[in-house]
Amino acid sequence: MGKPVWIIDDDRSIRWVLEKALAREQIEYKSFASADEALAELSNSLPQMVISDIRMPGSSGLDMLQILRRDHPLLPVIIMTAYSDLESAVSSFQGGAFEYLPKPFDVNHAVELIRRALAQSQRKNTGGSDTTDAPDILGHAPAMQEVFRAIGRLAQSNATVLINGESGTGKELVAQALHRHSLRADKPFVAINTAAIPRDLLESELFGHERGAFTGATTTRHGRFEQAEGGTLFLDEIGDMPAELQTRLLRVLSDGNFYRVGGHQPIKANVRIIAATHQNLDERVKQGLFREDLFHRLNVIRLRLPPLRERREDIPVLAKHFLQKSARELGVEQKILSESALNYLAAQDIPGNVRQLENLCHWLTVMTPTQQVEIADLPAEWRDASHAAPALSDWHSGLAQQVALALQRGDPNILDTLTKEFERTVITQALQHTGGRRIEAATLLGMGRNTLTRKIQELGLDGGGE
Repeated sequence: MGKPVWIIDDDRSIRWVLEKALAREQIEYKSFASADEALAELSNSLPQMVISDIRMPGSSGLDMLQILRRDHPLLPVIIMTAYSDLESAVSSFQGGAFEYLPKPFDVNHAVELIRRALAQSQRKNTGGSDTTDAPDILGHAPAMQEVFRAIGRLAQSNATVLINGESGTGKELVAQALHRHSLRADKPFVAINTAAIPRDLLESELFGHERGAFTGATTTRHGRFEQAEGGTLFLDEIGDMPAELQTRLLRVLSDGNFYRVGGHQPIKANVRIIAATHQNLDERVKQGLFREDLFHRLNVIRLRLPPLRERREDIPVLAKHFLQKSARELGVEQKILSESALNYLAAQDIPGNVRQLENLCHWLTVMTPTQQVEIADLPAEWRDASHAAPALSDWHSGLAQQVALALQRGDPNILDTLTKEFERTVITQALQHTGGRRIEAATLLGMGRNTLTRKIQELGLDGGGE
């Protein structure tokens, strides 16, 4: 291959891993410990593609990306980062990155991305980056990385987006991020919760009304569509929209025009629609509660926001952020969650998701007398048994919680430890069921008596009689 792959990372171990992987694939490479070293080399030679860390001493990976996009717009660049946040993903994609690779990564996946980048013969220049902060959208969990990646890819698109997620998962924050990183960023972002407005007022709220259109309409009023002209209109809880308004919204999405209530002149709508719901719109369509043609109009791009119980590893970083935020807003000392309190919170289902966690952190900032927060300092409803770990019958969920906590603590030999705990529990229950009779217990468990005896000895169990 005439030109090499450039590996740029200040972490020597990352460079080594990628070098070995590329050598195994017979892909030529050249490594640099900093972006500045690589930039200096640009005057002498060009790579086939670049895979670069985002944060390094000196110039950053995004600085490197910006220069490459300006001078060599067809050169594919993969951005790596251990700081897996929304802004890194969006900045990478807006800067023209081929792909965004959060650390730690699977080496085979990285090689696959490199091969895809090498196979790419041409790409468009997607322009500079936008580094506006969006601190409330945080997450290292794989599911959130997919959301960040989608926001980055949608940055230059006007496509209609449907956001699915439970209450409190941050649907409006994602809608704001989609707007802020779009070509419409300098135009209005207008939000309306269609479930919070009485149905007899919702039409006027959306489309406005003419003077005299109904009793009390003493002046002409511009609706949300006109207020959002050129920008983004966020329709929250779209699943609760009344049927007659679904028809009107479909007409706007179909031909781009609408009428104010009582009006006779069509008004052109130049807005991007982002809709959100906590409901299953597919099911509502089947039940005849939501128009199928409107659903397909809205469902151009669908984003699913995961509930906190599917991203437990993000609970500590979110809690820390919200405690910092509350302390800053109230002008008081920041509270710190103890390790036991953090582990306890990470084991909760938190049905209200991110919003509920934020409210808890604000309560703790106001109500906790000491700087360090313990489990006993949590509100009574959080310490109630109903908030505790799932019932034993839901053992998959319980196991998932234990794995998440072990990963969070950085425990060694997690699989071996949990396997032994599993075996200890199963064997203990079987022996209790048989009154300590090992032969009967072994038969019920589907193993030989000698195997059961060996495991009893290995696990330090007292199995009782024969």
